[in-house]
Amino acid sequence: MAVCARLCGVGPSRGCRRRQQRRGPAETAAADSEPDTDPEEERIEAGEATQAGAGGGPCAGPSPSPPRCSLLELPPELLVEIFASLPGTDLPSLAQVCTKFRRILHTDTIWRRRCREEYGVCENLRKLEITGVSCRDVYAKLLHRYRHILGLWQPDIGPYGGLLNVVVDGLFIIGWMYLPPHDPHVDDPMRFKPLFRIHLLERKSATVECMYGHKGPHNGHIQIVKKDEFSTKCNQTDHHRMSGGRQEEFRTWLREEWGRTLEDIFHEHMQELILMKFIYTSQYDNCLTYRRIYLPPSGPDDLIKPGLFKGTYGSHGLEIVMLSFHGQRARGTKITGDPNIPAGQQTVEIDLRHRIQLPDAEGLRDFNELSRIVLEVRERVRQEQQEDGREAGGSRGQQGSRELQPPGRGLGGVPAEDGGEPGDVAAAAEQPVQSGPGQPFVLPAGVSSRNEDYPRTCRMCFYGTGLIAGHGFTSPERTPGVFVLFDEDRFGFLWLELKSFSLYSRVQVTFRNAEAPSPQAFDEMLKNIQALTS
Repeated sequence: MAVCARLCGVGPSRGCRRRQQRRGPAETAAADSEPDTDPEEERIEAGEATQAGAGGGPCAGPSPSPPRCSLLELPPELLVEIFASLPGTDLPSLAQVCTKFRRILHTDTIWRRRCREEYGVCENLRKLEITGVSCRDVYAKLLHRYRHILGLWQPDIGPYGGLLNVVVDGLFIIGWMYLPPHDPHVDDPMRFKPLFRIHLLERKSATVECMYGHKGPHNGHIQIVKKDEFSTKCNQTDHHRMSGGRQEEFRTWLREEWGRTLEDIFHEHMQELILMKFIYTSQYDNCLTYRRIYLPPSGPDDLIKPGLFKGTYGSHGLEIVMLSFHGQRARGTKITGDPNIPAGQQTVEIDLRHRIQLPDAEGLRDFNELSRIVLEVRERVRQEQQEDGREAGGSRGQQGSRELQPPGRGLGGVPAEDGGEPGDVAAAAEQPVQSGPGQPFVLPAGVSSRNEDYPRTCRMCFYGTGLIAGHGFTSPERTPGVFVLFDEDRFGFLWLELKSFSLYSRVQVTFRNAEAPSPQAFDEMLKNIQALTS
């Protein structure tokens, strides 16, 4: 309280009444002309004077206190400017200091600025006066209350996963579900649709509305389960039903999900997969649990900028994959998945220490020749892993130097006598992705691809492994393949055992509130989403 008294310039300041009564008129007038002092300051100064006297110096005494200026003496418009620059979470405590501060903190200008600077609300908040809702209500009952659900999320929809971005959109908080483009158009932009929205209809509390279905917004509910996890519930699931029954719902879903009708899909296995996904996902009725995910952090030595990519996965259609770099390796983690390889699993892993030199265009058409090159690199990797095991108890320094550059090999495992230059992964990364003419690229005979419109020139290739499994993620195993880097925004993976090629194109969307607080937090997130489907 003494600190608040000094801050606001209130409280006893000229000593007690008895002391004033003992003074004469001259002393009282002199005391009235002195600056105000706080009892706590008087006690501190008295203690300092006592200590100085005990020190024995006849000249020792209290130093004059500097003049102070009280915040209460500032004009209200200046206080409004000061308070508006403070974080909104600090303002309730400030309101408890005194009545004047509490009155000033009801000024909507303060909260309008906090809404704009903290949450990016650029709408004309003055329009709220018509509905009787203040900017303070918007901040406290909408933005601040639901701040923990802003960001990037993955829904728990079994093996299928998904991608949700919750953002402040005008005077709403909206959960946008992002979907890949229709198969096989991997370069097309992402599709998106709202799943829920939150807004203030009146001053009492925020309203949650489910946006699922085709009958407009209806009553919903959001519960923050724990840190980095929340759930949604629709309270009027009858709004999701269509008059034509499940058959009409399926045909509508098929047009939205695949951009075609069932009669257009001649592949029987694909029809089964599509029907299975509809039955599985529609049972949730937008009652879902979401777990937070982060975009991968980037580093100066990354081969390309990490991020989200759309990729072709045969009969499963297009799926979303997150590419991240981890030292000498890169990983592709599924954000959306399928019954074979579910969301959260590492679909591909690239060994950046082992660069592959592809044969010329004519030689590349021979699948057996490409297979021979890749299997030779795989055998080399196995030998190195065995050597690592034998040397585990030896010198870490020797092991580390051998990992960076295996003796007698060129860049990333390319034999030096075959044209590779000695170096390490850092040297490979230093080569600009867009520079140079690149080398011709064509798929070997017998390799299938959902998208035949792939680039015919690549920058570099690395050895990698791809995860394959049976239905229900049974008998998963990593098989050898080739990571093909085309440019900054596109790469491919050739699955050797499946004789299949996946093309990936960068997701060109700016997601808000999606940055990882630290590299450690991102790695922990990857472990968590993988553990959920393992």
